[in-house]
This record gives sequence, structure tokens and C-alpha cells, in this order.
Amino acid sequence: MARLNRFRKGNRIDDLKSFLDEKVDHYNQPGFIEPDPISIPHRFKKKQDIEIAGLFAAILAWGQRKTVLNKCSALLEMMDNDPHQFILHHSEKDLKVLSQFKHRTFNGTDTLYFMEFLKHHYQHNNTLEDLFTVPLHHETIEQGLINFHNAFFSLDDFPQRTKKHVPTPLRKSTCKRLSMYLRWMVRKDKKGVDFGLWNKVSPAQLICPCDVHVERVARQLKLIKREQIDWQTALELTAQLRLLDPADPVKYDFALFGLGIEEGWSKKRP
Repeated sequence: MARLNRFRKGNRIDDLKSFLDEKVDHYNQPGFIEPDPISIPHRFKKKQDIEIAGLFAAILAWGQRKTVLNKCSALLEMMDNDPHQFILHHSEKDLKVLSQFKHRTFNGTDTLYFMEFLKHHYQHNNTLEDLFTVPLHHETIEQGLINFHNAFFSLDDFPQRTKKHVPTPLRKSTCKRLSMYLRWMVRKDKKGVDFGLWNKVSPAQLICPCDVHVERVARQLKLIKREQIDWQTALELTAQLRLLDPADPVKYDFALFGLGIEEGWSKKRP
């Protein structure tokens, strides 16, 4: 924690960059994959399977990571571990099985609507990417998240309860899980963790997933001043990370999350 004290005393920004770059290099490695929800889409090679498994892994990523992985595995087993084909060709009997799925407050009603929307989408499109795409002159992906939310709930019979599982900046949510999903799909490097499947969104537009661990570490590093945790907080954090790397600010999610979970910083209050 000695380096943290140096940052608190106002050392130059390149000291912080050097420290966090080291942590990114340490945690952005294949060993990160197995215990993390990103391991779920890593089971697949087909683009659509990765998109679908990744979306469910991100949406269901709350609670203990081991439980999240078990629940995602169970859901994929219900889809015959072939999610794209299952979504396009499932039967009423298959849906009856899916209606029994539950993880915390995500239940069968939510699962069935996800199936309905994804089937509708993939019958007419080859990817989810376009739902998030914004012009490159947009500084952030904010409008893309709004567009996805609007498209997701564009079917006539969507259940109101499912809205709590698909966030939007318009409700001031940090959009943590969808921001994490976008990191997986968009970021490109040679480390083998993030997929970099999508090309219409720039890594520079991504927003750092702001969960409690990242938020606590960021406050200790003086990257956040805003008291509450909401969309504006995620924007504030990402703006600070953009000073360290304008082209790829969200790579520092690895550093902040690793410091919080693996090194125990999130147990300490700022």
C-alpha cells in the first residue's frame, strides 16, 4: 500500500499509469479466465455462440463467481450447449424446461423473454453488434447501451419485470454487466482473455464496469470523487482512465478488479 500513499500525496499521473499498467499485465492473462464469468463464452468458437453465452454470463454475473459459473453452465446445458442453434430451432418442450431456470431474481419469465428476443433478432441478423453500435465521433458507448435496451424491449409482449435485468444509462444505472460484456466483445489484444469480435465499436468508447470492488479501489486511487455509484460515476472513472490510455481505457478494469478481489483493496475503505 506504500505506492497508494504516494498517489494520495499527488504524485504525477505517469506514476499511477506505470503502477496500473503493471497490474493490467499481471491480471490480463489466460489464468484470469477459468474462475471468471468470461470462461463461459470461452467454451465456444462460433461467433454467435460466444455472443449469446457471453450475454447470459454477463447478465447473470452477480453473487459468488462459483455460483454464477454453475448457473450459466446449467442454462447452457438446457440449450444443449449449442446456444445459437437452440435459439433458432427450440421447441415448446424445450421452453418448458427453460421456464424452470432461476438465478437469484432472474427467473423463468426472464429466461423465456431472452429466448424470444434472441430468436427474433437472430432470425434477421448475424450478430448482436449492431444493437450497440454508435458513430465513432461519439466519445462513449452510452447511446449504444440505450439503443440496445430499446431494441431488447421492442417486442410487444415483453414482461415489465425483465427490465430490472437489462440496464440503461437513462435509469442512471452503472450498466456494470453490459459494460463488462462490451469489454469482452470489443477489446482487442494478444492476451487471449477478451475476444475482440466486434469492429464497429471502438475500445476507446467503452465504459469501465463499475462494481463495488472497482469502485472502492478507484476511490483509494482518487479516480472517483462522486459520492454515489451511478452512470455518472462510471463516466467519471472512465474519463480518468482515458487520461492514462485514451485508446483503451477499459483495460484498467483488469487492474482495478484484480487489486480489489485478489489483493484485498476492496476490503479497505478509502
